[in-house]
Amino acid sequence: MTAQSQATKTAIERKIKTDLDAIHVEVEDDSWKHAGHAGAVAGGGHFTLVVVSPKFEGLNPLDRRRLVFSILQSEMQGEIHALTVRTLSPSEWTP
Repeated sequence: MTAQSQATKTAIERKIKTDLDAIHVEVEDDSWKHAGHAGAVAGGGHFTLVVVSPKFEGLNPLDRRRLVFSILQSEMQGEIHALTVRTLSPSEWTP
């Protein structure tokens, strides 16, 4: 993992934990899987994100993802090229 990828991963974790009151956050850097891909060449990373938040209760899956993407909007303009998101409410999550 590059220093840039680590910084992006840390920023994602911090923002999601803070803005969503998340009780569980996993961020995986998948950039290595996309070596040679146009987004990788441009410097944007590929990440997978799992979030468990009480703020997801009562929201459909699309609205949950929209909420996550709105929080990470500035990162999506450069540091993140691709983001796979799995969102769960606490009642849906089994630790």
